[in-house]
Amino acid sequence: MLIAETFYSIQGEGELTGVPSVFVRTSGCNLRCAWCDTPYASWQPEGEIRTIPQIVAAVESHPAARHVVLTGGEPMIAKDVHALAAELKATGRHLTIETAATIAPDDIACDLASLSPKLLNSAPDPLAHAAWRRKHEATRWQPDVVRAWVDRYAYQFKFVVARPEDVDELEHMLAALHREIPRHKVLLMPEATSLERMRDRAAWLGELCKARGYRYAHRLHIELYGNRRGT
Repeated sequence: MLIAETFYSIQGEGELTGVPSVFVRTSGCNLRCAWCDTPYASWQPEGEIRTIPQIVAAVESHPAARHVVLTGGEPMIAKDVHALAAELKATGRHLTIETAATIAPDDIACDLASLSPKLLNSAPDPLAHAAWRRKHEATRWQPDVVRAWVDRYAYQFKFVVARPEDVDELEHMLAALHREIPRHKVLLMPEATSLERMRDRAAWLGELCKARGYRYAHRLHIELYGNRRGT
């Protein structure tokens, strides 16, 4: 498998914010978000080929960590991802899969499905990346796939919000699922890779969450480490 990086850190996003976790980041993605903060796993996929035993050994080299996060890029397109997930789960750790929810789970081993469907704000530039713009827009929202995750697993939704009208868009998306999605399972994160931008957007996004009943999701890893790899 092509692995961009493995590292031990503090979970910075979602319901498990603050939990020490080992991250396994696969390289490769079927989307191209304009604001992607891991371009080395999407726009310019890089990494090294590792076997499943090598990946599991890297996780087990951190015995204090009881949580492991399979992320990307888009981990669900990685070769042998089902086998890897099964082996990670077999270590006895809690397994989170972070996915844009464009690929059906197909009974993959998973304790928490961290679903991050992409909003219109994610679309790449139509002039500089015309082909990817078309593919991205055709792929980013797959309600049947999202339902397959929601119906099978414990889940959370994480939406990257750049402007107030993004919240109206995500509400239409959630309504299209025809599922009862509790608002506390919907986490809204400010689109930002710097503390200044994150705090600026937090000011109005926090108020929107209060008004509509969603969870505000800060990005703790940016507060702790800044926007850099291995964190």
